[in-house]
Amino acid sequence: MNQANEEEVKPGPLDGITVLDFSRVLAGPYCTMILADLGARVIKIERFGTGDDTRAFGPFVGDDSAYFMCFNRGKESISLDIKSPRDRELLERLLDSCDVVVENFRPGVMERLGYGPERLAKTHPHIVYSSISGFGHSGPFSDLPGYDMVVQAMGGVMSLTGWPGGEPARVGTSFGDLGAALFGAIGILSALYSRSRDAQGSRIDIGMLDCQAALMETALARYDVEDVVPNRTGDCHPSLAPFETFAAKDGKFVMCAGNDTLFLLMADALGAPELALEPLFLTNDLRVQNRKKMVEDIEKVTKTQPMQHWIDALNEAGVPCSPINTIDKLFDHPQLLARNMIVKVKGENERPVRTAGNPIKMSSLTEVDPEEPIQAPGLNQHREAILEELMSDKGAYAPTVTPPEQLDDDGESNNWV
Repeated sequence: MNQANEEEVKPGPLDGITVLDFSRVLAGPYCTMILADLGARVIKIERFGTGDDTRAFGPFVGDDSAYFMCFNRGKESISLDIKSPRDRELLERLLDSCDVVVENFRPGVMERLGYGPERLAKTHPHIVYSSISGFGHSGPFSDLPGYDMVVQAMGGVMSLTGWPGGEPARVGTSFGDLGAALFGAIGILSALYSRSRDAQGSRIDIGMLDCQAALMETALARYDVEDVVPNRTGDCHPSLAPFETFAAKDGKFVMCAGNDTLFLLMADALGAPELALEPLFLTNDLRVQNRKKMVEDIEKVTKTQPMQHWIDALNEAGVPCSPINTIDKLFDHPQLLARNMIVKVKGENERPVRTAGNPIKMSSLTEVDPEEPIQAPGLNQHREAILEELMSDKGAYAPTVTPPEQLDDDGESNNWV
């Protein structure tokens, strides 16, 4: 390898960090995917036979689930029977050498398995232990099952999604799961930084409902100030105008002029300086109050030309705007391609699947080659390699622990979020 190539290949910022990932479906696996993208070694602990539930979720490439591959790329897989003394000893050895544990069981399941946070805080105080569940591990709802749409409904975002007078709507992606995953990753990174100073792990307790409340922007404060329940506003921002879609001659596009300077620039770009002189539009607050008239006056202009004409004019003037892209347009988007945001993942099938890459760009992180597929693990694919690694480590020994309490038949699988 030449010097140039050596300089290009950098270990990620989490190089040397090992994560034991007991989670499945989306919130936990997305969290650990972020850690893997940043260079951590993620060992996915799966149940024998079926593994992660999403291995059975379509669409499929051969026998490989595209859903599973997208969020488990770059990880290793080992199946463990935690009721087996041999596998429990193996797990103890993995715990000795790992830095982070991530799980998204319902509260109490890991305790019944014998690997709850209180026990590990005593036996493995170096471990950062992160739990992600519907409602967290405290409070009156903590034992209830919680999934993405449940917390979208309970957290209020469905009441704000859709058009005035229409029915509440689920956000088009799993907003509840993904929000919890991001906060989980932030908590883990914070705990690892803290551990670098005091050598002590931390307990992280992420509730999806908490995360929904935290992501409600100003909705709670608006109600507290105005004593009016916020409702669906369609495609516009309740506090900014213009900040919505507008009709052109051949379709709709988004235009956001969220301050007075941008509104002046917008009026000039549209060739309609009179809009900036209209007394009802002189400030953002006035434009919000008179939104209906403002939209009508702007669309009298924008309907006269094709959408691309206005996109070009607004971009030239520095006014934020965009066409409303369908998903297929993202694969060829020049900005996403320039930033290596479309990557390939593959399982055992030869055909790779394109998906979104890592949006965290760092000087200490080598960019993934967009043409080189990232491997997603087959079920239990890495068991023998992990066994060989642990058995060769003379110091990695821990005695078999006391068997766990007997679980209900559905105790392990209940409420993977």
